[in-house]
Amino acid sequence: MPATDFEAREASAAAAGAAGKRAYVQRMFSEIAPRYDLLNRVLSMGIDRYWRRVALARLGWERVPGGVYLDLCAGTLDVAAALTAKRGFAGQVIGADFAEPMLRAGRGKAAAGRVSPVVADALLLPVPANSLDGAIVAFGIRNVANLDACLREVHRALVPGARFVILEFSTPRLSLARAAYHAYFHHVLPRIGGLVSGHRTAYTYLPDSVRGFPEASVLAERMASAGFGDVQWRSLTFGIAAVHVGTKSDDR
Repeated sequence: MPATDFEAREASAAAAGAAGKRAYVQRMFSEIAPRYDLLNRVLSMGIDRYWRRVALARLGWERVPGGVYLDLCAGTLDVAAALTAKRGFAGQVIGADFAEPMLRAGRGKAAAGRVSPVVADALLLPVPANSLDGAIVAFGIRNVANLDACLREVHRALVPGARFVILEFSTPRLSLARAAYHAYFHHVLPRIGGLVSGHRTAYTYLPDSVRGFPEASVLAERMASAGFGDVQWRSLTFGIAAVHVGTKSDDR
């Protein structure tokens, strides 16, 4: 069933960062949670697993293998589970997401006691300052209601020297790759996503939210403005995604 005009406008406004974004995103992810993992595999043709491996490799957990790490906007806990499965990792992962059904859908992915799912907003983390040994967010930061406030909140929670890794969609720069990307992202993906998920606007919101998200160089600047040092980034798969890394300096 096609989306109503109201639903389409609501999704478009949320993607553009309107006041109702938080409520829309929370409701949307709660509704698509049962088929979220299947859709990730199908719509990305499995390449999302490679992207997550690249992002986790930049976290630097080996520095404190027994530490406490944050999987922000954790969804169904793919990243948290992958981190706990790393050889030599002996720490704990907090999987924070404000859509409880997503966290429930990820139960059982990690060994018992290794991941602590927490229903929490990315702008108000339930952890003390200087308490996390690292943080990572995969395909979730573009959904927060206030990007800069989120960056500052993660910075507050990290111990000095800890890294924050962001894996997020981006737009390819090469014209051929960009044309193919837009054709798939704006025409094929919404149809397949809507059909499989049963949600009429979730997979139109996705490309719209990517289009409204800061390009890679601008995101790096905003991470630096939030207090992160040595900010670096690299494109993945012709620029479809990008990984950013920033470190909390010892003096902030």
